[in-house]
Amino acid sequence: MMLKFFAFLSLLSLLSHGIEATKDPVELLCPGTSTVTPNTTYQANLDLVLYSLLSNATTKNGFYKSSAGHRPSDIVYGSFLCRGDLTTENCKYCVANATKDMALGCSGHKEAIIWYDHCMVRYSNNNFFSIMELKPSVIKTNGENISRPDFIVKLRDIMNQLVSWLVRHSQSSDKKFATRKDKFALFQLFSSAECVPDISAFNCSECLRKAISYLPSCCSGKIGGRILLPSCSIRYETYSFYSSPEAHGRAALLRIIGAVASSAVVAMVVFAVVYRFFRRKRLKKSSSKIDEIIDRSEFSNIESLQFRLSAIKAATNNFDNRNKLGEGGFGSVYKGTLPNGQEIAAKRLSKCSGQGAEEFKNEIESVTKLQHRNLVRLLGLCFEGEEKILVYEFVPNRSLDYFLFDAVRKDQLYWPKRYKIIVGIARGLLYLHEDSRLRIIHRDLKASNVLLDGDMNPRISDFGTARIFGVDQIEGSTNRIVGTYGYMSPEYVTFGNFSVKSDVFSFGVLILEIISSKRNSSSKSESGEGLLDIAWRYWRNGTPLKLMDPALKESCSINEVIRGVHIGLLCVQEDMEDRPTMAAVVAMLTSDTTSLPLPRQPAFTNSSDVESYKPCSTISDQLNTC
Repeated sequence: MMLKFFAFLSLLSLLSHGIEATKDPVELLCPGTSTVTPNTTYQANLDLVLYSLLSNATTKNGFYKSSAGHRPSDIVYGSFLCRGDLTTENCKYCVANATKDMALGCSGHKEAIIWYDHCMVRYSNNNFFSIMELKPSVIKTNGENISRPDFIVKLRDIMNQLVSWLVRHSQSSDKKFATRKDKFALFQLFSSAECVPDISAFNCSECLRKAISYLPSCCSGKIGGRILLPSCSIRYETYSFYSSPEAHGRAALLRIIGAVASSAVVAMVVFAVVYRFFRRKRLKKSSSKIDEIIDRSEFSNIESLQFRLSAIKAATNNFDNRNKLGEGGFGSVYKGTLPNGQEIAAKRLSKCSGQGAEEFKNEIESVTKLQHRNLVRLLGLCFEGEEKILVYEFVPNRSLDYFLFDAVRKDQLYWPKRYKIIVGIARGLLYLHEDSRLRIIHRDLKASNVLLDGDMNPRISDFGTARIFGVDQIEGSTNRIVGTYGYMSPEYVTFGNFSVKSDVFSFGVLILEIISSKRNSSSKSESGEGLLDIAWRYWRNGTPLKLMDPALKESCSINEVIRGVHIGLLCVQEDMEDRPTMAAVVAMLTSDTTSLPLPRQPAFTNSSDVESYKPCSTISDQLNTC
């Protein structure tokens, strides 16, 4: 009990320090005259950028930047910089407060910048990434005066030396931050200098020299002060403002440690002995249960992948609903943050899921053996008591369907991004089918199972229904149909037969959805046509561009759109033998010179007027028609 009480006091002290230190901003500015109204694309992009900043506030170097949108009038750029000595926890507190204060204090403005003791956050409709900016500038001074005439000379000398040291060492660090302690007269002088990491060392030096040039006019008689510029800042005080926790906080903590140390030593020894005894029993019991699910001989590193349940609970705040990212047939997925600042997505098996154990096994056996930039990465697993949890890397931009089928957010997916997503998914599937150590059939490829990373690169996820084949095996069958209607191939829906061509069919549906921004499962027209019917009718009529989302008109490549419709229709043909392999699909997507066969009527379509169809023989013919 004593140990737990001490740990609680320590945690409370740190949290209180973090909240107090970021409670009030030093300055909030809303520069410029451009304004924005609610419920516009710009506001939606701004919300997305602020969400992205907050989601990445535990990044290791305390700096992150994000943008959303593509039209000049709607694009938003945002970034945060946390002070270089800050813990990820305090950085998160500061960014959270800053985004909240900016949203309230600069509502309706297209630009805002806010400074706290611990961080700076800004957004703008002008691109400021990797650019040195000296305006707006903010000068703050301590109310206490000093009468020494040589103080400002000494201060400038200290600051210049600090900047020189920072610039020399900035090349070998992912931060541009430095501190210094000097003795002046009867007191200590603590100083700091910092630049945003994405400007060059030369520009960092220029920015900081500019800040130092303000000192004589503002701070000659002041015992403390700071100069804040968008690209850099300097500060000096007579106390250690950059230590975290501060010196007096550490001293108080040491006094607490001393007071409880004598009584805690005995408790710690007893606790260690008891803990080791029960841990061995628990690990042995846990190991036997894992052995019931997977074959350990195939997983030499299974021990290194195991997470303690207590660690996952701490990371997700005990599976707080506010951290829930989504929910499916397997269970719920929660966002969490590990003690080292790494963000995770914890997929928790529902205790009432009768199919959970098999899906859990599938994901472990599939994903632990896969490494590809277009597949989500498994970090580990937890198997304690009734809990079965998979721990994945956190992918910040949610899933493809979050953007693709939303009337406002879909505009952020302009055509080059969509084509990059199509090609990335294709390469991920090719890896699963042919290039990995295993041959894996995903069986549930759909927009919600494609995650988007910070650069909007696609990551195929959710391998709970996947099937692992031998190298020479190409198809299988099942009496249990799993997957999502609208994406499943006809041979799978009707007979339970699945193969690599089943995934190809799902990919074809996904291409047509990405081009049209319409769901196949809910795109019935008044005449009862589904998305495949509509795509096939436009193709037969020689007007495939009509399938394209009108929002893509300004950004699209006509050749790529038509080629995408063509490939999509090839993938959704009724006869699986007619569908291309993923190797052929990747070649078609990445080479303009690869010839494409003519597609036959897709599965699940009602058209019967095939004889009257006189298709264009080449892409160039279709370009002339359209």
